[in-house]
Amino acid sequence: QVQLVESGGGLVQAGGSLRLSCAASGLTVRSYAMAWFRQAPGKEREFVARIRGWNGDSTYYADSVKGRFTISRHNAKNTVYLQMNSLKPNDTAVYYCAARSSVVVTTIANEYDYWGQGTQVTVSS
Repeated sequence: QVQLVESGGGLVQAGGSLRLSCAASGLTVRSYAMAWFRQAPGKEREFVARIRGWNGDSTYYADSVKGRFTISRHNAKNTVYLQMNSLKPNDTAVYYCAARSSVVVTTIANEYDYWGQGTQVTVSS
């Protein structure tokens, strides 16, 4: 059974940093497109970042986080990370790890196949 488990969320002041982890089992992150999404209260789930496991390790970010967030993968640990720097209050959300088996990667949430339970990130002023 596929399982994605996020960790690393918490409370941080604006301008601070957090690193989220997504530990995968039942799939190999090197062979999947892996992504982070987030959902704030009253809002739809939105794309944050993704990384490909094939044809290189290309990354892509939402405009709102470019230059501040970095997605990466540690193949031996079968884990994907999201390093978040210069955090802003509007980054506050539940952050979800997602995996997609297709060679065609997207930023659309309902096109991802597997999801973690999420980890809360709260950024205070």
